[in-house]
Amino acid sequence: MPELPFSPPGEPQCELTLGATRVTLLGTAHVSHASVDAVRRLLAGGDYDAVAVELCHSRFSALKDPNALAQMDLFSVIRQGRAYMMVANLALSAYQQRLADQFGIEPGAEQRVAVQLAEVQGLPVLLIDREIGVTLRRIAARLGWWRRYTLFAGLLTALFSAEEVGADEVERLKDGDVLETAFAEFAQDREDLFVPLIAERDRYMAAKLRLESDRVGARRVLVVVGAGHLKGLARDLAADLGDPRACLTDLEQVPPPSRWPAVLPWLILVLVVGGLAWGFVQSPQLGWDLVFSWILITGGLCALGTLIAGGHPLTVLAGFLAAPLTTLHPAIGAGMVTGAVELWLRKPSMGDFGRLRHDVATLGGWWRNRVARVFLVFLLSSLGAAIGTWVGGARIAGRLFG
Repeated sequence: MPELPFSPPGEPQCELTLGATRVTLLGTAHVSHASVDAVRRLLAGGDYDAVAVELCHSRFSALKDPNALAQMDLFSVIRQGRAYMMVANLALSAYQQRLADQFGIEPGAEQRVAVQLAEVQGLPVLLIDREIGVTLRRIAARLGWWRRYTLFAGLLTALFSAEEVGADEVERLKDGDVLETAFAEFAQDREDLFVPLIAERDRYMAAKLRLESDRVGARRVLVVVGAGHLKGLARDLAADLGDPRACLTDLEQVPPPSRWPAVLPWLILVLVVGGLAWGFVQSPQLGWDLVFSWILITGGLCALGTLIAGGHPLTVLAGFLAAPLTTLHPAIGAGMVTGAVELWLRKPSMGDFGRLRHDVATLGGWWRNRVARVFLVFLLSSLGAAIGTWVGGARIAGRLFG
């Protein structure tokens, strides 16, 4: 394991040789002015012919073009079932905005400066981190269903928190990984998050750095990563991990989901439809009573969730009409209908997209910003319909067997 000498300002730094390429690993804190200064100082010497950063293509695009979010097709996000992933990304953005407001520096400022200075000097920028969407999906795949939902609930709770980042989180930020620190705030136990958030990304960045350095023919590379990754990345670079391409392919795979999330909606469909049919067998009046109960409970709770989210009156009506059917359809959720209707009725403006990151950092911003409100309508109407499914199912069972 290479020694990790500290540079004069206190930013950890490590020198490695990869074949004919000399690599300088600079460990940074993502909310530190000293880290920005360290990047400037190292690149001012003109000693490097490439710069590698802890960014994936999507985060690099967002850094280069803050208005790229305005080009997002919200209908496609909702239709393709990516709304929950988008909400998770907004939660992380909200957390980073709280950091920016508290520390007076944008998280990842040292990455931005590294990219800017590399472009000024005409140096290739190597993007070595794994796509954040893949990381989030691999986190979800490692967790049981209850752990997954409690983590998501904690993440949503943190969305609406007005508190400053606590002392424990500040200390973790000094280790330099915003993703780990953000999830640590949302999770009571971090052990099951360490592998996909840190260890896997260390190996991924080591393999990607080898490939990208060879691709551009770099002989002297400055690598700017969070200090929390420094030791692991140095260890994985020094070790023989085999074929880098095979390593990347393995770490980009998303494990198949558990069978239960796919089987449960069909089981609910069979039980509810079977219960309604059994009610009609006993008596038409009982059957219709059960049908009306199902409509009122599922539709009413979905409409209530939509109303709380500030949905348009027609969106509330759409939720009431859609929920009794979508709760029985495994492929269509009530939130897909309400989100699409809200988006059609209240199309977001360019200003809504531009203010999105700042608005989601406050409670009122979720209702004020039309982009955020679409996702809020999706979430709360889905939650209402889900509660309605269980309450309505219990109501049917109680009438039949009570």
